[in-house]
Amino acid sequence: MAQKYIHIKGARANNLKNIEVKIPHKKMTVITGLSGSGKSTLAFDTLYAEGQRRYVESLSSYARQFLGRFDKPETDFIKGISPAIAIEQKTISSNPRSTVGTVTEIYDYLKIFYARIGKTFSPISGLEVKKNNVADVVNHVVEMDAGTKLLIVCPLVQLSKLGAQKTLSALKDQGFSRILFNDQVVNLDDITTEEITQENTFLIIDRIASSKMEDEGNIARIGDSVQLAFVEGNGTCGVFEMRIGSMHLFSSTFELDGMTFVEPTEHFFTFNNPVGACKVCEGFGSVLGFDNNLIIPDPRLTFFEGAVACWKTPSHSIYKTQFMALADKYDFPIHRPINQLSEQELALLWDGNDEVTGINAFFEWLNSQSYLVQHRVFMSRFRGKTDCHACKGTRLRKDAGYVKIEGKSIMDIVKMPLDECLVWFNAMQLEGTDAQISKRILPEIQSRFQFLNEVGLGYLTLNRQSGSLSGGESQRINLATSLGSSLVGSMYILDEPSIGLHPRDTAKLVKVLHALRDLGNTVIVVEHEEDIMKAADEILDIGPLAGKNGGHVVFHGTHQELIGKKDSLTAQYLTGKKEIPYPKVRRTSKEFIELIGISKNNLKDVTVKFPLHQLLCITGVSGSGKSSLIGGALLPLVKNVIDHGWNTIKEINNLSGSFEFLTAIEFIDQNPIGKSSRSNPASYTGTYDLIRDIFAAQPLAKARQYKPGFFSFNVEGGRCEMCEGEGVVTIGMQFMADVHLECEACKGTRFKEETLEVTYHSKSIYDVLKMDVSTAISFFKASNKPADIRIVAKLQPLEDVGLGYLELGQSSSTLSGGEAQRVKLASFIIKSSSNKKTLFIFDEPTTGLHFSDIELLLVAFNRLIDQGHSVIVIEHNLDVIKNADWIIDIGPEGGIHGGEIAFQGTPEMLVKEKNNHTATYLKAKLKA
Repeated sequence: MAQKYIHIKGARANNLKNIEVKIPHKKMTVITGLSGSGKSTLAFDTLYAEGQRRYVESLSSYARQFLGRFDKPETDFIKGISPAIAIEQKTISSNPRSTVGTVTEIYDYLKIFYARIGKTFSPISGLEVKKNNVADVVNHVVEMDAGTKLLIVCPLVQLSKLGAQKTLSALKDQGFSRILFNDQVVNLDDITTEEITQENTFLIIDRIASSKMEDEGNIARIGDSVQLAFVEGNGTCGVFEMRIGSMHLFSSTFELDGMTFVEPTEHFFTFNNPVGACKVCEGFGSVLGFDNNLIIPDPRLTFFEGAVACWKTPSHSIYKTQFMALADKYDFPIHRPINQLSEQELALLWDGNDEVTGINAFFEWLNSQSYLVQHRVFMSRFRGKTDCHACKGTRLRKDAGYVKIEGKSIMDIVKMPLDECLVWFNAMQLEGTDAQISKRILPEIQSRFQFLNEVGLGYLTLNRQSGSLSGGESQRINLATSLGSSLVGSMYILDEPSIGLHPRDTAKLVKVLHALRDLGNTVIVVEHEEDIMKAADEILDIGPLAGKNGGHVVFHGTHQELIGKKDSLTAQYLTGKKEIPYPKVRRTSKEFIELIGISKNNLKDVTVKFPLHQLLCITGVSGSGKSSLIGGALLPLVKNVIDHGWNTIKEINNLSGSFEFLTAIEFIDQNPIGKSSRSNPASYTGTYDLIRDIFAAQPLAKARQYKPGFFSFNVEGGRCEMCEGEGVVTIGMQFMADVHLECEACKGTRFKEETLEVTYHSKSIYDVLKMDVSTAISFFKASNKPADIRIVAKLQPLEDVGLGYLELGQSSSTLSGGEAQRVKLASFIIKSSSNKKTLFIFDEPTTGLHFSDIELLLVAFNRLIDQGHSVIVIEHNLDVIKNADWIIDIGPEGGIHGGEIAFQGTPEMLVKEKNNHTATYLKAKLKA
């Protein structure tokens, strides 16, 4: 059985109810269920934890001391487990040097590829830089007609250092007797030192006549002479044909056009190594310098209209006047918008020339005068983090761009979208030695690009910083990397890989998951996406509800068998017995915020209106520009207006609208609410402060002079000092997992005995924190006192978003991703009860949510809007999209092929659109 199944018996971690399951090997199993039902506990806290623990315990005791320690999951036993690999919704790395290229290992192969077969080209002449050796010169000689009279010569390299007289004297001492002077053979004794220059004089090493390769003696002599010429000429050897007076120079050094080049090696293309890193930014790709977006804030303006902000002040307007005076001479169009200028015209504006002062030269001059305080203040207005001007953000030294393969340098490759890279590498036709050298490297590069495109990441570039990726993008990169490593017999556990993925790309993801399975791996996916459930070999439904009402195996079988299951909420939504309704009448609004001419990242001069007091959904394929539009443009601009007043609108050319209807803006992203064991829903929502006040107001607490802080487990006073309010004592075990024991002093209650003696309606502070939200609401409602009503008001939003099963004191570190999202949402609903009219922006709030949870989420959104607030949601979930009052679809594709407004309107209008990816999938959800 261990060869066919992973057998788990008696799983009891968190809310799992002593369950037993058998997950088949070499199959794809989807674990589904409500948020908080126990899916992640089974997949990660049980299966993955046990796989990791067994791996670590298989190592030597010496190796284990350097690794993390893993607790044994709460189970009777787990049999048949494979080596475990978890691919979670976590950013891969926050290291600023980490990029998509490095984490996928593609860049490692690219470095070797360019170091082995890359050709260096001179930036002056465009000719290939070659390094000659003795064999090259000998081959050149023997290819000539037999009997051709030749001279083997070298330049007088010591001439500039020693002078003519000392150079000639040294050559005589070495036994040389002739030189080539103005193409004539001259004895050293017959030449005057005044006539000699390095350009017209060469030292004659040997006089020879060319012969065929069969004349071994002559070939050996030529080789010796050439070797000597390279030594005497510091790497330069000349072959002079006497009959026609022509000179052919060879160089054993890597140089051309008077430039010496670096021979390509792997380190030459490594930005994490001093050899290859850009000298200005040291391999980071960005510097703290002058931000182009601050210097030219509105590229839709012309130079004449004052697009260059730093030259608009009276004291610096002279630069604008001088530039315009010379504009005609260099064909610079001062009446054309900046965003329509050619590369040559932009280069003149920024870099200038001998006559024209460019923007960069202007700031260099200011920097040289930085001892003046007015210049420092002026420059500070334009400073920001910007791409390094030396490497253009590629992180590599400039001369790394001279090495090319089929016309492209490695710098060009890292800036290309991955889908374009795939096309370019697949079309590559190498021949001869290059094909032999790259026959193992090129397929590795091609396959990895293929996997990344298959998981819907073709819009990314290799140079994209890992820390800027979303959780879903990071997970899919890890998935593609795992597929590229071709591991067999492993257990892959994935946490909602469809997050951030447009329905169009889900089929690609399924194909990748099946490929991982077909290699011989066991694939276990925690997922709510319907298409992925349909593609699974087996479905494991955990429930029936969440929290203490979950933790049971509701169903385990195929998708077809699940559809007939009556007691499964998942089955009811999949079969259509239950569905998320959508409003028949959409809200309308005359108030709006308008962004004008936004060109951030891949956005292409976008102008768009955002209606207020509605549920507004921002959609589009992955990488189309949704986050750039909302997080990169709308959020900071609106926040600036709200923070500094309406008058700032006049200073922002990209913004207009009805700001009198907004007093605050809140951005709710996918970050967890806290990982500390002391953080909990009660403290995060502010409920714990009110509860402590109630206990401090009790007669016994007043008599003992207990303050509210006495009832906190975060500070000294009423908490148990043996465990410092943790409830458990951790004992470190060398070479083994730490042991967590219940505190003997407080028996896990986290408080001193005298603290627990203070009660409210017969409940101690510990009893209240152990209540779930629903029970706590009933408890405090019963007294109907003002203080209790305030607590109920703070707890009710948690109940409304479906978190009534959470304990008030439950550690935030034990919350799933979906639970953490909704706790955050509930806290904002609490804040929204004030008179502040807020613009709420949600970044994929359906993360980790079941169909039933999404229905509750939409109720919460509508509640916010009914209170007079506005809600903008960045989302791919079709149930949320069909409930939107207004949709803004970005596209049509991702990356450079996106960044445009593909559609604006209601869902009913969207489904009538042709060639729109969102419309294609929304039609099935929206019943006209």
